[in-house]
Amino acid sequence: MSTTADDLAVHERHVPVISPGPLVPVADFGPVDRIEGWVATAIITALAALTRLMNLGSPTDAGTPIFDEKHYAPQAWQMLSNYGVEDNPGFGLVVHPPVGKQMIALGEAIFGYNGVGWRFTSAVLGVLLVLLVVRIVRRISRSTLVGSMAGLLLIADGVSFVAARTALLDGIQTFFVVAAFGALIVDRDQVRERMHNALLEGRIAETPWGPRLGVRWWRFGAGVLLGVATATKWSGLYYIVFFGAMSLAFDIAARRAYRVPRPWFGAIRRDIGPTAYVFLAIPFAVYLASYAWWFSSETGVNRYEVGQSIGERQWYQPPDAIRSLWHYTYKAFHFHATLTNANGNHHPWESKPWTWPMSLRPVLYAIDNQNVPGCGAASCVKAVMLVGTPAMWWLAVPVLFYAVWRAFVRRDWRYAVVLTGYGAGFLPWFADIDRQMYFFYAVPMAPFLVMAIALILGDILHARNQSAERRTLGLIAVSCYIALVITNFAWLYPVLTGVPISQATWNMEIWLPSWR
Repeated sequence: MSTTADDLAVHERHVPVISPGPLVPVADFGPVDRIEGWVATAIITALAALTRLMNLGSPTDAGTPIFDEKHYAPQAWQMLSNYGVEDNPGFGLVVHPPVGKQMIALGEAIFGYNGVGWRFTSAVLGVLLVLLVVRIVRRISRSTLVGSMAGLLLIADGVSFVAARTALLDGIQTFFVVAAFGALIVDRDQVRERMHNALLEGRIAETPWGPRLGVRWWRFGAGVLLGVATATKWSGLYYIVFFGAMSLAFDIAARRAYRVPRPWFGAIRRDIGPTAYVFLAIPFAVYLASYAWWFSSETGVNRYEVGQSIGERQWYQPPDAIRSLWHYTYKAFHFHATLTNANGNHHPWESKPWTWPMSLRPVLYAIDNQNVPGCGAASCVKAVMLVGTPAMWWLAVPVLFYAVWRAFVRRDWRYAVVLTGYGAGFLPWFADIDRQMYFFYAVPMAPFLVMAIALILGDILHARNQSAERRTLGLIAVSCYIALVITNFAWLYPVLTGVPISQATWNMEIWLPSWR
């Protein structure tokens, strides 16, 4: 008996349609092992505190700050005695916003003008940075084990370690950047939970644009934190742009995942306005608020420039205080804009951004090899070098290639967000290659490199359809790698902390010619 076209059509209508993916996303809005998560976080954070705070006051330059601490420690001390305001350019170059220096001043207020005082805030924020990375990686991987591995790797990262033990602005800014990143990750989960509830209540398709997402305090907090990061160093602007785009992408992806009829138009109608408010208006307001003491002062640098270096106010111009702040900002911008190699600005430890991913050109913060006791030789070497732990940083290129493949080929959002944070700290510096730059500009890149490595280790441990033998081999490989990183960090420890070592040991610590 032959099958007619009509019979075939009837048969096809009764064949069930099998979707290539779930019609509704899995109700997964964060890790559920909360007690275990906080216990692991507490242990890792305690280890971070031990490493960051031990012998914090050493070394110094005969009791004075080392390297660029010589700018920020005195400026912070001057702020401390002048109600949070710098009024004497003789204390150093007033070319950065005030927040980082004010935070350094908090430690000096507690411990005085000494190594512990001017480094205390950086150290505390460095410890809290480890806590944040544990919680963030735990959330994006849904694994307390992977989050804990990320914390251990960050503890053993030479860049993050030295940044936490020196009174520079980059480590302080890194804390606020990573905190903002973490707030946006929590916001992503919260938005998806709200979308899931809307689906269960039948509100997803009430309009073509999907439901409103309500007040989002985590994203608001991210805007505040990014404002503080920008009020520490202007490079915080890069993170505002990158994280703003990331947050909007989260919203579009959530609307698509929950089958909103017109997700892109929904994002335009529902999300662009609030996103612009959070990532433009809030950081700008926070940035202006950071100058509150400067506005209220009578002696702040450039506070009263109207009628002096700038003309009297016209009716269409902003108030005198804003014009003076604009003048102050322009002078700082002019300093940075002219700090170029073409203008003859060279430094023996400067580097360009293409050397940063592998830490090819570190920065020597301090060195003393004249009549230094403590190692059994006639003269020892005491040095502090900002250098990435090679066991991690030398793998940066393959790690980044793998992360790009996972993000764009496998559509793995976890790697995409880590690349966003890493790229915000790396890519914008290529816009002005002639500018004098240093490896310490890469300090905010370090946590995101660690996150990427931890995710890869997690993929090795949690790969699907593994045999028991392969699972055991993966566990051994991951354990050996973490042990290698910690061993590598321990080997570099003397040149990260200024511990006296012999000249022969110093030579063995210098692994590349570019480290000299």
